[in-house]
Amino acid sequence: MTGLATVGKLAGETVGQEFLIFTLGNEEYGIDILKVQEIRGYDQVTRIANTPAFIKGVTNLRGVIVPIVDLRVKFAQQGVSYDENTVVIVLNFGQRVVGIVVDGVSDVLSLTTEQIRPAPEFAVTLATEYLTGLGALGERMLILVDIEKLLSSEEMSLMDNVAKSA
Repeated sequence: MTGLATVGKLAGETVGQEFLIFTLGNEEYGIDILKVQEIRGYDQVTRIANTPAFIKGVTNLRGVIVPIVDLRVKFAQQGVSYDENTVVIVLNFGQRVVGIVVDGVSDVLSLTTEQIRPAPEFAVTLATEYLTGLGALGERMLILVDIEKLLSSEEMSLMDNVAKSA
């Protein structure tokens, strides 16, 4: 893989950034593949009292207590269900390991800088600071997410406390 990237740079091509593409409802999202540790099926988690609804609980992943966040609940989606297609993406970033629950994972895509457009500015009522941009791939529009901005520092410290208390 490194050889291909080197050849692409030598040939003057723009080498893209890779994103893991996942779905929430009918929307497709992308997250930096370098932050993905693994992808697992959804298993029951140990619920922790007095946590927000989007923090589903914790799970033990090979001796590491991992907080599990349901992005569908965080994004206030209706009719959230857990079935054989529900997936947990385990992320490793900023000295933390966090699992995010999504409806499914489709593929890994490489997007060039020309294919990534800035996130649109919406009204004050919609938080967009967690968007790194929109990926355009043919007719597909991908919402590119910065997980570190999506989970606020307050939420991250809450998850650290949840992991420690488990």
